[in-house]
Amino acid sequence: MTTSVVDNGVNVEALLGARTAFADAPQIAQFQWRSTVSWIKGTHSRAGVETFFGFAEEQRHSTDFSFDIDHPLQFAAQDKGITPVEYVLVALGGCLTAGIAAVAQQRGIQLRSVHATVSAEMDLHGILGADPDVRNGFSGVRVEYRIDAEADRQEIEAIVAQSQKRSAVFDILTNPTAVTVSVV
Repeated sequence: MTTSVVDNGVNVEALLGARTAFADAPQIAQFQWRSTVSWIKGTHSRAGVETFFGFAEEQRHSTDFSFDIDHPLQFAAQDKGITPVEYVLVALGGCLTAGIAAVAQQRGIQLRSVHATVSAEMDLHGILGADPDVRNGFSGVRVEYRIDAEADRQEIEAIVAQSQKRSAVFDILTNPTAVTVSVV
């Protein structure tokens, strides 16, 4: 019997090592994620992500990331980037998909392809102030996966469920988070 090596591109040993290190020194598990956002014109802004705090010290990404944020032409905007709510969908899909790769790697399941379609419904009566009884945000979000892996459907569903259970973005969307906005 030959054993094939599973390689989904995730270093599970490093992740499990971090978990052990966090148990030994819980203060290094405290992270602060950051983004700066600068207005350009109209509804167009540019966000930057360069540094974060973690492992008890300042950290820097290997490159500075920049994201354009805007609204579509249909909203009398310039369509210079995706909308803020679309970034939320991108974040959810990215977080869940990374989790799928990590869980599959840990369980010894080779992935061939993973494709997510993330969609959300929103009634603009809320955000435009046209109806005070309509919520400003999403009324529902759906994530649908097409996964091709060396596993049966039950194993794939278990991987997706574990990814959802450990997803930070899923947690942020499904549980209230305190948000403070101030002017300094």
